[in-house]
Amino acid sequence: MSVSVVIPTFRRPDGVLRALLSVFAQTRLPEEIVVVDNDPAASARQTIADLQASAPCPLRYVHEARPGVSNARNAGFAAASGRFIAFLDDDETADPAWLDALLETAASQDASVVFGPLRGEALDADGIRGDLALRLYSRYGPDADASLEKPYGCGNSLIDRAAFDLPDHPFDPRMNVSGGEDDVFFLMLAGQGARFAWSVKAHGVEWVDPKRTSWRYLMARSFAFGQGATQTARHAGQPARIAFWMGVGLGQALVFGPLAALAALVAPGKAAALLDKAIQGTGKLFWIEAFEPRFYGQSVAAPS
Repeated sequence: MSVSVVIPTFRRPDGVLRALLSVFAQTRLPEEIVVVDNDPAASARQTIADLQASAPCPLRYVHEARPGVSNARNAGFAAASGRFIAFLDDDETADPAWLDALLETAASQDASVVFGPLRGEALDADGIRGDLALRLYSRYGPDADASLEKPYGCGNSLIDRAAFDLPDHPFDPRMNVSGGEDDVFFLMLAGQGARFAWSVKAHGVEWVDPKRTSWRYLMARSFAFGQGATQTARHAGQPARIAFWMGVGLGQALVFGPLAALAALVAPGKAAALLDKAIQGTGKLFWIEAFEPRFYGQSVAAPS
């Protein structure tokens, strides 16, 4: 049972190092780790070179010079040799039993795709903004291992690629800048009969820098999450589903927007969840490319 851990990275030297050290500490080491450096300047190359001699399993460096989240994931898929692909993002770390837990759940649930929980940490925010950040950077699921009807995102996931007939570039390059490539990817797997499952012990942490807890960034992230449902329907060529999700979005915006404003005054502890639903509703409604937030690829390729 061969496993490749794939870590895409873009200009996060501290983050990719932290992610790698967490994989080095696994109770069940992977057969290889593939780091995909998506910076045109290859900024992660030296960090990986410095670790290769002491790594407890083969550590491979891949340079994908074309910025974009789909490009990076596709390069990792192409380079990996394992039957199972475990994705860990460069702002995440895995608990020591993470990989063991994912594999155990895949076997016990007869699942071809497995997801684990994520907990947001280092959230430089409090009050309603802090609650919203925790909500957007954490992933919750069932209290025990279980099958799932719907998938989550790629970070902290395990994919049995032997179960699928995958194209050479399974992640849609049209999503390079906006993200949401994993929604379309898992929709494709669902169409091939994917069996999704939740691994309650496959814990991970998402480390969030202060830039990503500003009101502007949090609202953009929530908006993009909302866009995902309608955009997935578009990529699937389902106009009726597009109309359905736009209707849902309109309802969410009209209902939860005023409720969020009221809760901010009288019940602040509930405001973040209501605000998130209202913003995601707006994203479902305004889903076209002109309104897409730019989180990846060329939009962030220029030095800041």
